[in-house]
Amino acid sequence: MGMVSSQLSISLDGYVAGPEQSQQDPLGRGGLRLHEWVFGLDTWRAQHGLSGGDRGVDADVVEEMTRDIGAYVMGRRMFGGGDGAWDESWQGWWGDDPPFRTPVFVLSHHPRAPLVMGGTEFRFVTDGIESALRQAREAAGDRRVSIAGGASTVRQYLAAGFVDTLQLHLVPIILGAGERLFDGIEPRLEQVSVVAGPTVTHLTYRVLR
Repeated sequence: MGMVSSQLSISLDGYVAGPEQSQQDPLGRGGLRLHEWVFGLDTWRAQHGLSGGDRGVDADVVEEMTRDIGAYVMGRRMFGGGDGAWDESWQGWWGDDPPFRTPVFVLSHHPRAPLVMGGTEFRFVTDGIESALRQAREAAGDRRVSIAGGASTVRQYLAAGFVDTLQLHLVPIILGAGERLFDGIEPRLEQVSVVAGPTVTHLTYRVLR
């Protein structure tokens, strides 16, 4: 059985999304700045069907963190489409060929039939985080399961003791408000590595039971 990992960009003051998140602004006010470091990298661009891009320490980190992932778990808000019963015209933020290209298990309180787009199949799970993780592990086999987000989903898996490795990309900005990753939880973390990139620092932790 593969490891369970999670990776998130985080501000210096501990936020992984800005305030006032909405369907028009899913990362909240200022939240997009948390991810600007990745958009120009060749590894990220290749995953999104684009050519070119920068190669360096940050690109190596992205390549490593996305290697050997056999399934993802994400929350309803990360998949998007608003709250309540599904508007099935909503098919995510990623266009016709999402970058995951492996099964993605979406936590929801509302059932929905599986959705296949390009090389990605989204499966909607209504019976909780343990069920989603069990299904993801079955799909992944010996490969890793990645808890993709958002913050609430990662927080639930951390609190339940289901995450083996946590990687934080520390971005030198202050958001001042929004959604904190560690609100209400105190995971025990053991530092594994620190990699300094040109504009962001990559921190990898083992999550202790």
